[in-house]
This record gives sequence, structure tokens and C-alpha cells, in this order.
Amino acid sequence: NQRKSEWEQREIMKAVILAAGEGSRMRPLTYTRPKVMLTIANKPILEHLLTEVKAAGIEEFIFIVGYHDEQIRQYFGNGGKWGVNIDYYTQRKQLGTADAIRTVESMMEGNFLMMNGDIIVNQQDIKSLTNKKDNTMSLFKVEDTQDLGTVEVTKDKVIRIHEKVAKSPSNLANTGLYLFTQDIFTAISQTLTSPRGEYEITDSLQLLIDQGHRVSYQTLSYLLDVSFPWDLLSANESLMAKLEPQNLGTIEENVIIKDAVCIGKGTVVKSGSYIVGPVIIGENCDIGPHCYIRSSTAIGDGCHIGTASEVKNSIIMNNTAIPHHNYVGDSVIGEGCNLGAGTKIANLRFDEQEITVAGRNTKRRKLGAIMGDGVKTGINACINIGTVIGNNTQIGPGAVVSGIIQPDSKLF
Repeated sequence: NQRKSEWEQREIMKAVILAAGEGSRMRPLTYTRPKVMLTIANKPILEHLLTEVKAAGIEEFIFIVGYHDEQIRQYFGNGGKWGVNIDYYTQRKQLGTADAIRTVESMMEGNFLMMNGDIIVNQQDIKSLTNKKDNTMSLFKVEDTQDLGTVEVTKDKVIRIHEKVAKSPSNLANTGLYLFTQDIFTAISQTLTSPRGEYEITDSLQLLIDQGHRVSYQTLSYLLDVSFPWDLLSANESLMAKLEPQNLGTIEENVIIKDAVCIGKGTVVKSGSYIVGPVIIGENCDIGPHCYIRSSTAIGDGCHIGTASEVKNSIIMNNTAIPHHNYVGDSVIGEGCNLGAGTKIANLRFDEQEITVAGRNTKRRKLGAIMGDGVKTGINACINIGTVIGNNTQIGPGAVVSGIIQPDSKLF
């Protein structure tokens, strides 16, 4: 009977996913969408996470939403498309992770999973977590602890949690994936606000540790964590490496396709186009003639890649046109952008050193532009390496731009 009750509890275990924040470090891409809805390999980050959690055997979800919540609700609905059930709770003021969990206490029975909606982990690690009995943190070994919460452990339990300290005594980062027991709600009720003015779940866990409760940990075998826009490119490369070829569109004669290429419904690939996978192209796109699309490129729905244009290792969001004699490399291009003929994006320094954006080393030797939604360029515009361009900016014919460009700018 005890076995049966444990099995039943596991069957109805719920996953709470935190998806209320904007993700300000991802601007300008998050001016118009929450971070969890940024696309990697043509699917929102949140969808990649949902499918892994579902594959681990969990079908009951609570999404805690806030910023641009209408996009999450519209895309995922009640979860039927994925064979799961999704309930929503709106957190209008983001007062911290512990505050978010406090709001769903009445919906929880027994143990449950909680995770940040902007990470991607694999089903094996999630499955392992569901079998734990104590409050459990998921950790990942990192080389650089800057901007990360870290955790000190001894043998099989957590002894101290550090929140973004200058010199961490540990290289085990907190990933934002937890198993919680009902004890967590008692700790949350005793949690005070942090220096940031928020109720942090890590403070609640530290309270449990200080009161003598056991907090366990597991080390993840796989983690994709995206903090800055250029991290999307690395994550995209990683997920695209597993791409299965599929053609639901129309391919004209004299098109060359190499390796795994996935083409959506209603898309036409015109004569003379040369595509080297892994490449994913969404629905209702107009590709070619005579364009060159190189590996690790993800092109959204309703896009146009035209004559003599080359796109490499980039994320191109829905309804964007790169139609004539353009070069786009190692870039993230938002929705509804239009590049004038001859627009070129540089992606490599002359000295081939790592590229810095706003004083932060991206750790990337190649990085083109991060372009918000609705950007338009005139003919022969030139965009320098690591340029960040705000939404609805207009860049005039022959203009040369670099650095950080604010939304709604006009550069002529």
C-alpha cells in the first residue's frame, strides 16, 4: 500500500514554472516578449522546457506569468497540444521567487517541482529529481561564477547558498530547478526581503538549513541557461545539432541541400539556393533564388531570404526580410525587420579577439548584431560587430552603425 501511495503521488506531481519576468538583460529582444518566449531552433525556450518535463512523466503544470502574459497564454493555451494540463497564475508585481511560490500554496499537495522558465534541462535529470524525498536543489559545475548564485555542499547535502558574491567559494551554480516538499511553505512564511527588495527562494532554503532541515542536491548532466542575447546563439547551435531532416514545403529544381534541413509547410525554396544544415526554416517562407544559408541557422515563419543573400549561424525571427545582397552572420534578428539591398553585418574583429558588448566580454570570437523587432535598414548600410539595435530603429542608406542603439532611433 505504501508503494501504491508513493506511485500515486508521483503520478500527480505538479511542475510550477516561473515565467513572469521580462528578462531585462535580453533587451532589446524582450521589449516585446517575455524572455521565456524567445525562440531557439524555432521554438520558445519555455516549449523546450515543457516537452522535457512532460517526457519525464509530469503532465500537470502551473505557469506563473506576468510580463506580456498574453503571449504565453495564447501560445500554450490549456496545454492540450502537448498532452498536458496548464493552469495559470498571474504575478503582477514580481516580488521574488519565494513570493511566486507562496501564491500557489493552495494548489499543491505533496512534493512538487519548481523551475525557472528560461532554462532547458533534460528529461533524465528531471526524472531523477522527481524521485527525491527531501527539498532538493539542482546544481551545475561552471568555470565562471560571475552573476550566478552558487552553493556549498558537503557529501550529500547543501550547507550554504551564496547569492551572486564577488568571489564564490564554490563552482557549483544554482540552476533554478528544485524539488520542494510542503516544508518550503513554512520557510517562505518566515522569509524576509533580500537586499534587492525581493523574497528569494534561496533565502527560504537557507532558513531550512539553518533550522536543521536537510536540503539535498543533484548535479545536472545537461543545462542550457541563456542570460544575454548572444547566449541564444550557443543554445541554438546545441539544440540544432540534434535536428532531424524534414520537408513539408516545396523545393524547386537546382537546389542543393546538405545535412539536416527542416522546411515548414507553405515554404518555397527557389532554384539555385544552397543550404547546409543543420538549418530549420519555418512555414510560409520565400527562400531564394540563389541564396546561401549556412549551418546552425533558424529562420522563423513568413521570412524572405533572397537573391545573393548569405545567412550563417543566426536566429531570424518571424516575418523578417533579408532579400537582396545581404550578409548576416552570428546574429539574432527580431520580428518584422527589413534589410535594404546590400546591408552587411560584420561578425569578426580584425585582431580576431573576443567581442565585448557594453563592457561585457561575450566570450565569442564571432558576433554580429542583436536586432530588436521592426528594424529597417537602407541600401548599403553597414553594421559593425556586436552592435545592439533597439526596436523600430531606422538606419539610412550607406550608414555605418556600431555600439548600443536605443529603440526608435533614426540614423541617417
